[in-house]
Amino acid sequence: MNNTYNSYIDREKSWLTFNARVLQEANDANVPLLDRFRFLGIFSNNLDEFFRVRYAAIRRMSLESAESEKILGVKAEQLLKEITEIVIKQQSESLRILNEIENKLELENIFIINEKDISKEQEKFIHDYFIQKVSPALVTIMLNDLEEFPLLKDTSGYLAVKLVMKGSELLNEKAKEVRYAVVEIPNTINRFVVLPSNSEKQYIILLDDVIRYNLNNIFNIFDYESISAHMIKITRDAQLEFDSDLSKSLIEKISSSVKDRRVGEPVRFVYDQAIGKDTLDFFLRGMRIDSSDSIIPGGRYHNRRDYMSFPNLGRYDLLYKENVPLPISGLSLEGSILEKIKKKDYLLYAPYQSFSYIIKFLREAALDPKVASIKITLYRLAKNSQIVSSLINAAKNGKKVTVQIELQARFDEESNISYSEQMQTEGIELIFGVKGLKVHSKICVIERIEDGKVKRYGLISTGNFNENSAKVYTDVTLFTSNTEILKDASKIFDFFDVNYRVHRYKHLIVSPHYTRGKFNKLIEREISNALLGKEAYIKLKMNSISDFKMTDKLYEASNAGVKIQLIIRGICCLIPGIKGLSENIEAISIVDNYLEHSRIYIFANGGDPDVFISSADFMTRNLDARVEVTCPIYDEDIKKELMETFEIGWKANVKARIHSNDLTNKYRRRENEKPFRAQLEMYNYYQMKLDVIAETVI
Repeated sequence: MNNTYNSYIDREKSWLTFNARVLQEANDANVPLLDRFRFLGIFSNNLDEFFRVRYAAIRRMSLESAESEKILGVKAEQLLKEITEIVIKQQSESLRILNEIENKLELENIFIINEKDISKEQEKFIHDYFIQKVSPALVTIMLNDLEEFPLLKDTSGYLAVKLVMKGSELLNEKAKEVRYAVVEIPNTINRFVVLPSNSEKQYIILLDDVIRYNLNNIFNIFDYESISAHMIKITRDAQLEFDSDLSKSLIEKISSSVKDRRVGEPVRFVYDQAIGKDTLDFFLRGMRIDSSDSIIPGGRYHNRRDYMSFPNLGRYDLLYKENVPLPISGLSLEGSILEKIKKKDYLLYAPYQSFSYIIKFLREAALDPKVASIKITLYRLAKNSQIVSSLINAAKNGKKVTVQIELQARFDEESNISYSEQMQTEGIELIFGVKGLKVHSKICVIERIEDGKVKRYGLISTGNFNENSAKVYTDVTLFTSNTEILKDASKIFDFFDVNYRVHRYKHLIVSPHYTRGKFNKLIEREISNALLGKEAYIKLKMNSISDFKMTDKLYEASNAGVKIQLIIRGICCLIPGIKGLSENIEAISIVDNYLEHSRIYIFANGGDPDVFISSADFMTRNLDARVEVTCPIYDEDIKKELMETFEIGWKANVKARIHSNDLTNKYRRRENEKPFRAQLEMYNYYQMKLDVIAETVI
């Protein structure tokens, strides 16, 4: 097929469209009020990451490469300009939504006040709170006399302070001496300060405003006639630059690179639009930010990602009802989990079902005298990880524990380095990735000595082994003792050890060597079957599709008559529903209370479907530059379960939006159709499975 730029949606604009769906949730009157705040926080956090990674990459391209148009399909400078325009509109919309939520909270007797609204009763509390908690944590810098402007971190918010001094006319009587300062808002203190109340009304003040209220206290040594403070925020390029010093270990290099990230080039500057022009100009000059950078006017408050942890104030009626994770039919947390898995495969679909089964699996392996070794890949870990504590427990019990930990998991590098050092101290053997490849697979293999022979048990997952994210990310994990699958999984750990040798795998599909080729073959088989009049369809659930070659392959399948259904949460560069290009492709995105993260791939195979779970999306990096694992599902019950869960997602019409070329995020709702909220129905589906079993037992 002849490719043109118009054959695809720009990936950056597609990502911004995904974030607009998050903003839609914040704007949805049917979403509980405090959860609307959470979505505002997610929107802001996503945007920060986008600027640190994607915007920064395009900016580097614009500065370093004359070939940017060939790579991007448009000049990098033009794309940066378009991105900034979209973001300014989205920011403006987010401020409107924030204001609306705050107004609605007031109807619920929850008031977010600023330093101008403080009552006499609140005054003493705020003053004492500032002296005891805030003041010791403050970093305040006077700027006028500094030879070099201080480095502002991209994870922090700052108050840009202007002091107009008394009795110090400069060259003429009209000009007054002006001093500038910057106050870093501490991130060690909760951003939202709950104020004491004697009535039904509840009051919250932001830490920023506590500081504003106490500016006199901070600058009391200066004789000024007026003082003002406005918030600013900077976002820096998050690219890691690695030292080539051969004497340094990978941990040392990454640790040093993470420190250097703090001084990365500025890529975005957000400011309170009420700030004075002279103050703004002073800070832009000092920070060497020019018009080619993304300079975005904002509201009074930045770092709105903090709204993800807005206090609930005991108002659970203003939050989504929390669904208790369900048990897995036939799999108990009390008896031996390995004995159960020995007999058949099981599937865990978090957060609908309990992540505790994975912890139990590792805890049992740590204690079982017959278990000789545990091998696992780790990408992102929870704070105070139970996974790590189980592995340390196993090592203390004399098991050979091998952990492949990805030190370059973006923004989790410091945490992973810390865990690495902890595990190394406890005698766990660590493997630090593969040169030139990130390890993104989620696999675990346990070797147990049974009747003098090695018997393997394992986990293959679409999500990280992280008990915190398992509460909000939808992911599937296969528990299996399938000899052939786990033989392949063991080979992957051999590849980590000796990565110049490319292994052959009979069952698992492994990136970077085989995934692209295998998926091409699976799509080609559907094309052949369609042309022969056999049943042919492709159903894919993933996070993103941005690889042009895979997109072209799906276009080819569509033109051959293969029906294609895509559930894609995030980036979708493929354009569905275009006559002569993709008329047999439909694509939707589900954005709801949980973050859709599972990857499930289904191919008709002429009526005998092939079903896979995977850690990989159809993104170039997943196919060609990472170690990813896609696992076939052989158990017929699990196969059926995954196909049914896909259909539940496909029926969505409450939180589903249609992917389209115009990037409008139109909700998918057919006339006379009953509302169908997929995530709620998914929970009901697993609840019903339990009920059916209970009835059968009775």
